[in-house]
Amino acid sequence: MSPKEKLYADIIDSLANRNISFALYRAPEDKNIHFLAQTTGHIRTFYDLKELNGEQGFVIAPFHSGSNKPIVLIQPDCLELEKLAATPCEPLNELDDAFEESNRDASKEEYTRKFHAFVQPLQEKEFDKLVLSRSTTLRREATFSPAAAFFRASKRYTHSYVYLCYTPQTGMWLGSTPEIILSGEQGSWSTTALAGTQSLQQGELPINWDSKNKKEQQLVASYIRRQLQTLHIQPTEKGPYAVRAGELAHLKTDFHFALQETNSLGDMLKLLHPTPAVCGLPKEKAYRFILSQEGYDRSYYSGFIGNLNPSGRSDLYVNLRCMHIGKEQLTLYAGGGLLPTSKLADEWNETEKKLQTMLAITNN
Repeated sequence: MSPKEKLYADIIDSLANRNISFALYRAPEDKNIHFLAQTTGHIRTFYDLKELNGEQGFVIAPFHSGSNKPIVLIQPDCLELEKLAATPCEPLNELDDAFEESNRDASKEEYTRKFHAFVQPLQEKEFDKLVLSRSTTLRREATFSPAAAFFRASKRYTHSYVYLCYTPQTGMWLGSTPEIILSGEQGSWSTTALAGTQSLQQGELPINWDSKNKKEQQLVASYIRRQLQTLHIQPTEKGPYAVRAGELAHLKTDFHFALQETNSLGDMLKLLHPTPAVCGLPKEKAYRFILSQEGYDRSYYSGFIGNLNPSGRSDLYVNLRCMHIGKEQLTLYAGGGLLPTSKLADEWNETEKKLQTMLAITNN
């Protein structure tokens, strides 16, 4: 890190200990890092995405909202990190300890059992697609700096949205994601279908994609197309085309459309979330199946995160490659889309590769 980054990292790393809610982020292809914090008042929480209609702030939304996993809105009153260098301390919220007790590593044997439980209803045509995820935990080294890890991720993953955030309700999260769920301003908006995964080939984007990956991407694209059509939106499309995310490649389709009523962005987010890229099809049935059968709490993994501003610019991303940063451990998350033709070894290896995105930045 540069001396300036080291100075900033020391301040950033102190914020959670001082119970200051903040977000640090860098947009894809952007060299500028942005900071915001809320130092006064209570962090606002919601339990239905429609409640975000007309709201403005930095949103952290879970895969499934509940009493202990709310949708959180940081409404910043400070945009300059240096001003927080001497902010008085407050007692640290103890949510991290409870969180760490609720998530343990899934062994390969456990993943195998879940894989077969997910693939069977796919083969019986109950679902078109299901997403199976897993978490893994690492001991947090005493020298681990969340801010330093953010700066490493920001330099390493230039094509992705990279963030570090903390609130008492969510704990601290760090992530790098290539997938927009909703982005735009004024009348011009976009969303994406991102699915299908394979490794880069000698550092380059692959040219050939197998039928499983193409089918997976088509399912997500068709879902988004149908959801937009329920609002009588006829988007223009670009893709599918290959994009890079860390050391992996995905297939992506961009959807661009006009949206005149920007005070109803919460309705739009509820229409899209969770996309089949993190859930499955049919959506509601797959959502219920995952909640009952996956066997652990995804928390804010596979939710979404970013700036919401109905009168300005909004940029919200699906929270894909990410980790929860606890006091004593780091919990990393990854998942993969399953079809009736999915193979256990391929899917396990895909999650291993996806976990490497966060694992690669945990070392000083």
